[in-house]
Amino acid sequence: MINDITPYLILSAALFCIGLYGLLARRSLIGILIATELILNAANINFLTFSRFMDVDKAVGQIFTLFVIALAAAEVAVGLSIVLVVYRNFNTINVEKMDHLKG
Repeated sequence: MINDITPYLILSAALFCIGLYGLLARRSLIGILIATELILNAANINFLTFSRFMDVDKAVGQIFTLFVIALAAAEVAVGLSIVLVVYRNFNTINVEKMDHLKG
């Protein structure tokens, strides 16, 4: 069993960087949602890692992780409903083709 914090932090940093790149480079709304989920999963890995190696009370990191998972589920539900409304109005999910607002 590994008793070093470094591999977990490297994995978390890699997931965060991939998610950040996906958030900035993607043109479709679905890709942006997936990239946001990667960033939230990187935060979950950090919470669990620091809970395992640094914290006296082991439940704190797990509680934060469960909170982030619930937040991510709500974000996906709201995000997919917004994607459906945008597709219904613009007939595309490409972010660059949505250039005007209706009031």
